Amino acid sequence: MVVQHHVRVHKSGENLARTDQLAYKIARVATDPVAVLPEITEMVINRIIDNASVAIASLNRAPITAARAQALAHAPSSGGRGAGIFGISERVSPEWAAWANGVAVRELDYHDTFLAAEYSHPGDNIPPILAVGQHVGSTGADLIRGIATGYEIQVDLVKAISLHKHKIDHVAHLGPSAAAGIGTLLGLDADTIFQAVGQALHTTTATRQSRKGEISTWKAHAPAFAGKMAVEAVDRAMRGQTSPTPIYEGEDGVIAWLLDGPDASYQVPLPAEGEAKRAILDTYTKEHSAEYQAQAWIDLARKLHREHPELADSAKVAGIVISTSHHTHFVIGSGANDPQKYDPTASRETLDHSIPYIFTVALQDGAWHHVASYAPERAARPDTVDLWHKVSTQEDPEWTRRYHSLDPQEKAFGGSVEITLTDGSIITDEIAVADAHPLGAHPFARAQYINKLRTLATGEGGKPLVEEAEINRFLALVQRLPELGPGELDGLNISAAAGVLNLSDAPKGLF
Repeated sequence: MVVQHHVRVHKSGENLARTDQLAYKIARVATDPVAVLPEITEMVINRIIDNASVAIASLNRAPITAARAQALAHAPSSGGRGAGIFGISERVSPEWAAWANGVAVRELDYHDTFLAAEYSHPGDNIPPILAVGQHVGSTGADLIRGIATGYEIQVDLVKAISLHKHKIDHVAHLGPSAAAGIGTLLGLDADTIFQAVGQALHTTTATRQSRKGEISTWKAHAPAFAGKMAVEAVDRAMRGQTSPTPIYEGEDGVIAWLLDGPDASYQVPLPAEGEAKRAILDTYTKEHSAEYQAQAWIDLARKLHREHPELADSAKVAGIVISTSHHTHFVIGSGANDPQKYDPTASRETLDHSIPYIFTVALQDGAWHHVASYAPERAARPDTVDLWHKVSTQEDPEWTRRYHSLDPQEKAFGGSVEITLTDGSIITDEIAVADAHPLGAHPFARAQYINKLRTLATGEGGKPLVEEAEINRFLALVQRLPELGPGELDGLNISAAAGVLNLSDAPKGLF
């Protein structure tokens, strides 16, 4: 059973009781000792595998190299044993492990997603929760409970409260969810988690310029920063430090001044006491390294490539019109009015948020690769640029309705396409969800998560980023996660093969 909590702005004189504040209700969910269902445990394991896959694939990319170097300058703190970093054996202070691993997980935009009133990558909860678990010697069961809470709170906030509508970045939901998940992991009381949730929200509200126009490397750092802030917020709350209250509902709070204003009203769904935290089952991962709303379009483009190979020839295509949801059109489509989405010299971060580019390359190649599809020489190919500039998007009210549907059987992230050829003929097709989606043509299960790990660990030119023995060790350990005792969580960070990383080449900074 889910309880809908009415959330609105309160004037200071109303003295909204702590127990009536959303941050406290989140804390109560985090402290609920309800059992974790077997299917939740299995999905937690899948998502830990998924995070490891994409982190390993990005180990030598510039943002990860910089974040790892920063983390390595911060030795384990006195409160525990420290936490591990993907690729190496060194341990660092947990907030910095959350930072480095958070960047590695997000860099390729290749892990799980949940889309509703807001956007989210709930797998971003895992790095900070795991880092704290390693630092204090938590068990596998503790970690599962913490991750289940992190997913639950983020998904519930995403269902109810739009941030992007007010140009606030979606990680403002991640700070509170990660803080709540850490609270569950550590078995903290509701008052302490309440303070941590408030601080985490207060320190992670930022504008969406990080995902607009020329998208920078900060795109990967933003969720890592939220995770790091969540770790620090929990630490302060455990030391008795308090947060601004009411953080959501206050007269000068987040809702009143950053979101829908003093007259705002939301219905936030949270599990009733004793109700299992099931939200992770509502989320879905990616088969392709691109913005989630591009996943179905890559799959449709691959299908069209097979069925109509002539579409790869830009000279034969007069125009392509993609009809899709409001979100897709205005965020990663031509409705964003970002010229960078049509610029062959644009950054990778920009191209993976451009439906026109992604659809064009997948249509021509009949495939998608997390490196080759974004290569500068691939983006600059003249016939690609020509076809790319013939692609436009438009909003279709029915696809917008399905995007926001609360019925998982009809919720959709695709649309329809109309391709007009130079001979006057027209080809049309449509897709509702990505092939890897639970309702898609080839839903991801454990075997697909493992295959994704093995594929991404191979690296360019067949050179392994991770040795086979290390992959097997990791998979054997993570698949018995519920049984792991104190200290065994350390094994959930995969080590890179010899020669893959050169730490001495890291950029220099202050630390």
